[in-house]
Amino acid sequence: MSENTSPKSIGVVGAGLVGLAVARRLAATTGAEVTVFEKEADVSQHQSGHNSGVVHSGIYYTPGSLKATLCRRGVGLIKEFCAEHDIEYNEIGKVIVARDDVEVTRLHDLEERAAGNGVPGVRWLGPEELNELEPHVRGKAALHSPTTAIVDYKAIARAYAADVEKLGGKVLLNRAVARIERVGGQVAVHAAGERRTFDRLVLCAGLQSDSVSRLAGDDPGPAIIPFRGEYYRLIPSRQHLVNGLVYPVPDPAYPFLGVHLTPRVDGTVDVGPNAVLALAREGYRRRDISVGDLARTLAWPGTLKLFRKHWRMGVHEMRGSLSKRVFTAAAQAYVPELTVGDLAPMPAGIRAQAVDRDGSLVDDFRISTLGPVTAVRNAPSPAATSSLAIAEHVVDRMFDRRSA
Repeated sequence: MSENTSPKSIGVVGAGLVGLAVARRLAATTGAEVTVFEKEADVSQHQSGHNSGVVHSGIYYTPGSLKATLCRRGVGLIKEFCAEHDIEYNEIGKVIVARDDVEVTRLHDLEERAAGNGVPGVRWLGPEELNELEPHVRGKAALHSPTTAIVDYKAIARAYAADVEKLGGKVLLNRAVARIERVGGQVAVHAAGERRTFDRLVLCAGLQSDSVSRLAGDDPGPAIIPFRGEYYRLIPSRQHLVNGLVYPVPDPAYPFLGVHLTPRVDGTVDVGPNAVLALAREGYRRRDISVGDLARTLAWPGTLKLFRKHWRMGVHEMRGSLSKRVFTAAAQAYVPELTVGDLAPMPAGIRAQAVDRDGSLVDDFRISTLGPVTAVRNAPSPAATSSLAIAEHVVDRMFDRRSA
């Protein structure tokens, strides 16, 4: 098929938020028959269904980066989508709390990033103003982002899938992709004993993105290193301790954000997550171990380099994983009234952390092209927020509609 020929059939691997958003965009704009392959029995069963439920406003990201651009575009698109599909979109707001002078300096840097990214309504809070907004939260200063929202991303994923089907596409469940092969200018997908051929194929496999991309002949890196994010949930009688989202100031020397407090659309409040190495790609419990997954993690050259660089972080996170008291203390730094008894355990999530061969964490979106195959190799937070904008970007890239 020549580069300028319109495709008649397009396959998408992965029915998480990004895969479904891409499929929806393709079905709406190309006129092609779109087919989505999902190995699970339902959509959004991994990262898309285990995330924080937050629609991020774009404060943290470097102005001009793809992450910042897609986040700001994505916020507007997802808000509009929720309104059109009668899905709750609650702008409860977020405070990013600085506890000492060092964090106050970093908070000023975030304030500049927020301005550079055009995040609306962000304002500086002193201790008294913070107390007015969040009476039980303590800090030396804070940034307030009033437009940061919470949603039900599982409901959004289901609505994406319904739109794909309304537009004439198919979402095929229980279809784990076993093989991908080039057939002339086309690409064949082998899944669940069936072989289907497409003019184009898009890979949005999340936790399995490196493995699936390699099936298509892509480079081994970046590799996905799975980190389990463990959470607790405030007991109902203590949910009043926060009104909105309460987040820490990121430490640039620390690869993960740390414990924060996250209200949900159902009224519950999550506390967490930490970040500990998962012993299986989909190892949501401590006892979940896959010898093959672990062997692949340890065989990747970047893994040991990452561990050597951040071993102190690993020890700190493991302490919080093994001790509820240590985990609670991290949250008490922001809400001193919390006690160990206020936290009830809840299911964990898995973060697909892309790591390069040199041990560096891949921070921005990364997409590769192999002939008729487009592979989303890294779609980090705020991928859920940005999913509709990512879909625009991927489809524009596929058909060379980019302005730059």
